[in-house]
Amino acid sequence: MEYKRLTENELDIFIEMRINQLREEGAKEDIDLKPALKDYYSRHMTEGTFVSWIAVDGNKIIGTSGMSFVEKPPYFSCPSGKIGLLSSMFTEPDYRRMGIAKELLHRVIEEARKYGCGSIQITASDMWVKLYKAYGFVHNGNFMQYKL
Repeated sequence: MEYKRLTENELDIFIEMRINQLREEGAKEDIDLKPALKDYYSRHMTEGTFVSWIAVDGNKIIGTSGMSFVEKPPYFSCPSGKIGLLSSMFTEPDYRRMGIAKELLHRVIEEARKYGCGSIQITASDMWVKLYKAYGFVHNGNFMQYKL
């Protein structure tokens, strides 16, 4: 098994895995996200505002991670204003509990550090909370959302 940065060559499989992850987390909507995901990842990979590390076993991608970089006005707990938004954490069921997700998480966190992020945020599904807490993430009860 090897770890490598996602490239355009693996993007279609990465998108399939992202959709599998969303479904596994309970998404029921019946829309085709593939074109929007392809557009998003292609643009932001080119701009350097999205990075992903993947785990590969032979020719098969078995784990994914993602970090989007956004910038807000600086604030006290994040003076740079640069924030990493963690997403796309997924490991194929047969490969879980082997440390793959932890390694992928570490690699995208290092990317956020290099980018200059002062904070990393995630909306975590129940199945991943234990991993994030073990890594040092803390719950922030201030998160709210308004859907348009």
